[in-house]
Amino acid sequence: MTSAAGLLYFEDETQFALQLAHDAGLTPALIQRHRFPDGELKLRLPSALPSHVVVLRSLVNPNEKLVELLLVARTARSLGAQRLTLVAPYLAYMRQDIAFHPGEVVSQRVVGQFLASLFDAVITVDPHLHRIHSLDEAIPVATTVVLSGAPLLGDLIAKHHAHPFLIGPDGESAQWVAAAAQSHGFDCAVCKKIRHGDHAVDILLPSIDVKGRAVVVLDDVASSGQTLARAAQLLLAAGAESVDVAVTHALFAGDALTVISNAGVSRIWSTDCIRHESNAVSLCSTIAHCLIKLN
Repeated sequence: MTSAAGLLYFEDETQFALQLAHDAGLTPALIQRHRFPDGELKLRLPSALPSHVVVLRSLVNPNEKLVELLLVARTARSLGAQRLTLVAPYLAYMRQDIAFHPGEVVSQRVVGQFLASLFDAVITVDPHLHRIHSLDEAIPVATTVVLSGAPLLGDLIAKHHAHPFLIGPDGESAQWVAAAAQSHGFDCAVCKKIRHGDHAVDILLPSIDVKGRAVVVLDDVASSGQTLARAAQLLLAAGAESVDVAVTHALFAGDALTVISNAGVSRIWSTDCIRHESNAVSLCSTIAHCLIKLN
């Protein structure tokens, strides 16, 4: 790498990385990765790095990727990088922000401090922050930037529906529903969610009339699919003409897509923060613009 700033990426994120590098004017370089028979990793970076290095890693299936970031960041410093920026379109371990039982690990705090020990800046999209107001409370670095996929999802929804009703499955989704609805003047509301476990939830619809309406259930993340599915079932029972789903982060663990589809959902849209067959809008240009401003 010889440019003022470079982008390090892994092979499984090549398409996103090359587009991001092009849009942001960065020199891309692939991190070579080898797995030994015992499961350990061997990584190889370029032998010389510019003063500012951007590392791209979306932290879906995060455990091994956190080890990768440790190895990459420490090595990048020794190869000439003076400033390291992490671009994590999906940021894992942000949900557990309080200990509900004695001895329980507050993973947001632990992982946040770990990332802060490696990077000078962190850019992410729609992190799941519940009891804190800003990302720098979780990741205490000099610069944190939170972008959102909600406005782009709102634009996509507007192309498919003239007057949709946007519904958030719980109170935490209100911020993203409002952001998606704002520029187009969509009607919007949020449900109340009561969680009994990872795969058991109760949903209470708000006092609204959705009869004959095209409804889109919008949230930051879809994991088990149970919450979205239950909301869709209730909305269709309440007379909605159709129910679509739009999410920023397409985790869709296990049979989540089947669960959602079986609930009567017509279309499932997501951003490319996590690569998935449901990707319908890209955050590349948004992230690139942010990197240009920071650089």
